[in-house]
Amino acid sequence: MIHFINTKRRTSFKFIRLFPPSIYHTNTFPAAELCGSSKFDMLMANIIPTFLLLLTLSGLFVGTYALGVGINYGQIANNLPPASHVSVLLKSLNISRVKLYDADPKVLSSFANSNVEFIIGLGNEYLQRMQDPQEAQMWIQQNVQPYLSQTRITCITVGNEILGGQDIQLAPYLYPAMQSMYNALVNLGLHQQVYVTTAHSLQILATSFPPSQGAFREDLIQYIQPILTFHAQTNSPFLINVYPYFAYKNDPNNVPLEYVLFEPNPGAIDPNTNLKYDNMLYAQIDAVYSAIKALNHVNIQVQISETGWPSKGDENEFGATVQNAGIYHKNLIQRMQQRQGTPANPTQPIDIYVFALFNENMKPGPTSERNYGLYYPNGTPVYNLGVQGYLPRMHFSASMKNVRKDALVLVLLSWFKYELLCFDYIVF
Repeated sequence: MIHFINTKRRTSFKFIRLFPPSIYHTNTFPAAELCGSSKFDMLMANIIPTFLLLLTLSGLFVGTYALGVGINYGQIANNLPPASHVSVLLKSLNISRVKLYDADPKVLSSFANSNVEFIIGLGNEYLQRMQDPQEAQMWIQQNVQPYLSQTRITCITVGNEILGGQDIQLAPYLYPAMQSMYNALVNLGLHQQVYVTTAHSLQILATSFPPSQGAFREDLIQYIQPILTFHAQTNSPFLINVYPYFAYKNDPNNVPLEYVLFEPNPGAIDPNTNLKYDNMLYAQIDAVYSAIKALNHVNIQVQISETGWPSKGDENEFGATVQNAGIYHKNLIQRMQQRQGTPANPTQPIDIYVFALFNENMKPGPTSERNYGLYYPNGTPVYNLGVQGYLPRMHFSASMKNVRKDALVLVLLSWFKYELLCFDYIVF
């Protein structure tokens, strides 16, 4: 217990320990010395998230306190907060699933003992090397094994968008690299703990509508078939990156904006099944399921490894606005919190990783590529998602339904800090 002793008011309060005693050098220290110091910052960094949680539970915060989705944590930028701060942000958002595009040791170490579940990535440039079983085992021993005791790594993605993407020349190496990585996990006794997969773009489909007629491209089947067999044998998911935004951007005159944003609309009927689709994302997911079924596989789960909407774009990037991005993500999150399935797979909840956590200012390509983030690098939200977030040394609110409740939170936080300053000593 922590005792806050106030000799001015002759009162004493007891609080549950909210922060580790290791940040203090003595059992007792003046609160005045604490203020303005790094110790005070650490104290507040530990108290405020808990205080926010108490406010949420008491009904003072309005909005959701869990996104209900995973998040892609890209780092192609030179202005992002340190991973240790990001871990606090994700904890305050109650995000427990994170997807990386590498195996960044700083990130994995910063999330130690956090109970966050990680998908880590093996870059496309490693595929040829991973044909060598010794190289695969060495990679796992260096990038996975050292962190497993404290960080939950549950998946390795071998390459990203190899089939149908710019790295199509690597297609012959994809399945062998996946098999090599899996064999290395087996040799190390980790295959029950970490699964292996790869992420595809929707460009691997030759047909996506109607969903019941979804089919893979003929030129890619020779690569996809062994991968599907691998998934069936190892019970690993089929990952697909799905962006309804691209369909609207490429044909805004014929693709209804409401249909891609999950807004009320007449919907689309699959003539073969009479199933109604009120949004494009669900239709695209079912098209992938149909393509898998067409290759005689029925028990492979489809997982959405990326979906998102840019908040800014070039003149020819129609629909890339803050308003549309906010609507897409807010409606998507609401549906995921309801654990919805698709019309053709209603009992299979959709598993989604939103792209992306931050805007990444060094990504190449059109303006939209640098504006997919839910948050700016300083931790403030790009748009209102109906969620709270907190970074050390800063607090922001993006989900208040009215200004009075937002002001109340700030007043309470200020009062809490003031009351702490009134105490002469903090005794453990």
